[in-house]
Amino acid sequence: MSEKIITLSHVSAGYGRGGKDKTEYVLKDFSLDIYEGRCLCILGSNGSGKTTLLRTIAGILPSKGSISVCGHDMKTLNRKQIASYIAFLSQMSQVYFSYSVYETVMQGRYAAGQSGFMADRGQDREIVEETLKSLGLENIRNRQITELSGGQLQRVFLARAMAQRSPILLLDEPMNHLDLKVQAEFMEYLGAFGNGEIFFRDGKSYKPTIVGVFHDITLAADIADDVAVLKGGELLFSGPKSEVLTKDSLLQAYDFDVAAHILERNKKSISFFL
Repeated sequence: MSEKIITLSHVSAGYGRGGKDKTEYVLKDFSLDIYEGRCLCILGSNGSGKTTLLRTIAGILPSKGSISVCGHDMKTLNRKQIASYIAFLSQMSQVYFSYSVYETVMQGRYAAGQSGFMADRGQDREIVEETLKSLGLENIRNRQITELSGGQLQRVFLARAMAQRSPILLLDEPMNHLDLKVQAEFMEYLGAFGNGEIFFRDGKSYKPTIVGVFHDITLAADIADDVAVLKGGELLFSGPKSEVLTKDSLLQAYDFDVAAHILERNKKSISFFL
């Protein structure tokens, strides 16, 4: 078994509702181990706490309990230190500034704590150029991101996250609203990241680790090594996907027969091509 790279122990987190100490907790006494070099997919129905979990791991939401990242207590790390370990690709926003593709990806170097805002050092340029090439963006490097399609834009945001060169990549439904071809390409890029370079921090080496929230269970099954299933802010199941993605566990998580639904849907879809 791989080494633990993230550990949450008795964590509660949520959102403020009107003042100090009036947090409405979404995650409740939540504990989970995430292992280095693996892809963990987080599943659960709407409101189960999936996005809250990612934001808590990223240090965006305050929390009670203990979170360890690469052996460090999250509470002892500042934002740039967190970014050196964790890159976060959230659901695609409709609000962003009209930078060029190159400038947007370069922002990942600032998030990594390597440069001032929009700085352009030699080492950073090399990393950005590599990232643009690996995601097939070099031909549109000078275009404004406001001119891009949804698929291109999400690829640029993935490139920005990858340019941080952080060993942990958090993804919040990254393929929402993308067409099938773009989804397939996106999966290839994630696979390349997961099988890519070893990262070095504090004299230690880390294999790339992916933690993602996925709405589509079949998509999650394709990419996952491990699966965590949430319900009502609590962890129902976690472990290798072969052990967790069962008819009974999905029935308990979603309160209906997900496995039968997927089989029937796939059967109907396949019939169109026979």
